[in-house]
Amino acid sequence: MEVPMKVGHLASLAGAVVASAIIALATMTSGNTQTANAAQESGTPYDITGTYVSGVSSGGYMANQLHVAHSGVFQGAGIFTAGPYYCAEGDLSTALNACMDTFMSRKSPSQLVGLTEDRASRGTVDPVENLADDPVWLYRGTNDTTIDEEVMDDLATYYEMLGSNVTYSKNSPAGHGWVSPKGTVACSSTASPYMNDCGTDEPGNMLRHLLGDVQEPASSPSGETMQFDQNQYVPSGSASAISMGEAGFAYVPQTCESEACTLMVALHGCYQYYGLIGDAFMKQAYLNEYADTNNMIVLYPQTTKSDSNPLNPRGCYNWWAYGGDTAYAEKGGEQIATIMNMIEAFGGGAGGTDPDPTTTTDPSPTTTDEPEPTCVTDDNYAHTQEGRAYHQGGYTYANGSDQNLGLWNTYTESSIKETSPGYWAQC
Repeated sequence: MEVPMKVGHLASLAGAVVASAIIALATMTSGNTQTANAAQESGTPYDITGTYVSGVSSGGYMANQLHVAHSGVFQGAGIFTAGPYYCAEGDLSTALNACMDTFMSRKSPSQLVGLTEDRASRGTVDPVENLADDPVWLYRGTNDTTIDEEVMDDLATYYEMLGSNVTYSKNSPAGHGWVSPKGTVACSSTASPYMNDCGTDEPGNMLRHLLGDVQEPASSPSGETMQFDQNQYVPSGSASAISMGEAGFAYVPQTCESEACTLMVALHGCYQYYGLIGDAFMKQAYLNEYADTNNMIVLYPQTTKSDSNPLNPRGCYNWWAYGGDTAYAEKGGEQIATIMNMIEAFGGGAGGTDPDPTTTTDPSPTTTDEPEPTCVTDDNYAHTQEGRAYHQGGYTYANGSDQNLGLWNTYTESSIKETSPGYWAQC
C-alpha cells in the first residue's frame, strides 16, 4: 500500500441535513437487513461520550491531520505507519521523496510544531494545548519499506514535543499495513488488502492506550454495519469531487442504540477503499469485536480512486493537497470538513474547544497608522544572506512563515514581505 501514488462544523449540513442523513442509514452485514431504528428515524444522534481517530498509511496521515485540526474534539489517535503533520507541505514530490522515502530533506519536528502553533494562532487548527496529555498510539514494522522508520520517528517526536502521551511500537517484523489477528496477509509482507497478522492484538493494544481498561473482544460481531450516502456530508455535495466514495459505513453495537458510547473514526489506507477491496478493512480491522463489548461505534469513511482532477489513482486520503486543496491539513480541508460533518451526525464533536476568535493573533499588522509592508523581490540566495529566509535541503523557506520559495540559488527569484518583525511571507 503506497501512499500518494500509492467545530465549527458547517451549518449548511447541520440540522435537517443531519437528520435526513441519519434516516438514510441502512444496515449491511450484520445478518438481517433492517431499516434504521426509531432514534435514527427521528434524526436523533447517538449519545457519544468521546471521539477518537485511527488510521493506516494515508489514513494515518489523515488521522493525524484530524487530530491536530480538531484537537478539541478528538481525545486521542492511533496510527499505523505514517509521518508527521504537514510533512508533505502540499507537494507530491515531497510526499514521495521525503515523507515516505527519505531521498529529500523535510522539515524537522520542531519546525512542524512551530508551524502548527502558528496555524493555531490564526484559528485554522485548534489550540495546540489540547494535544497535551492526549493518548497517542503509534506502530510501524521493521519490514515496512513504504514509510521509512525515521519518518515515523518524526511523528512520535512531533507529538512528544506537544506533550502528548505517546506509546510507539516499532520492533515488530510487520510489513506495511494494519496489523490485526483477523488479518489475511503474512506479518512481514506488504500485499493487498494490507491487513497483516503478526500473532498480536494491536487493535486491542491501541484501544487500551487510548481508552484505558477495555473488555475482551466479542468472538464475532453482533451489531449492525450501516451504509450511508457520503455526498450529503461534503460541503460541495459531491463526494467524487474530493476523491471520496459514494458510500460510507459505520458499525453500531446494539447497546449503542440506547446507551452512551464512544466513537472511533477508522481510516483505511491507499488501495484499501471499499470500491477495491470490499469490506475487508472493516471486517479485518478487529475493531468491531471490541466495539460490541466496549460500547463503541466505529465510523468507516471511504475514499475512492480518481484518475483526473483530483488525481488520486490509488484512493489515498489527502495529505499532499491533491485537487488543489491547499487547506487539506486544516479545518477548511475538504475531506476534513466532510469527516467532521459525519462525526457531528453521529453525535460526536459536542463540546469541542475551537479557538476563540477574539483571542487569536495574526502576524499581519492591523493598525492603520503603520505603512503597508513592502514586497522585496530578490533571488533566493540573496534572501537568505539578508536574513529574510533560510535554506534547507536545496530549498529556500521564508523566515517565520516557513513558506517554500523554491530552489536555493541565484537564479530563482521570489517576492516576500515582512508582515511583523522577523515574519516574512510571500507577496
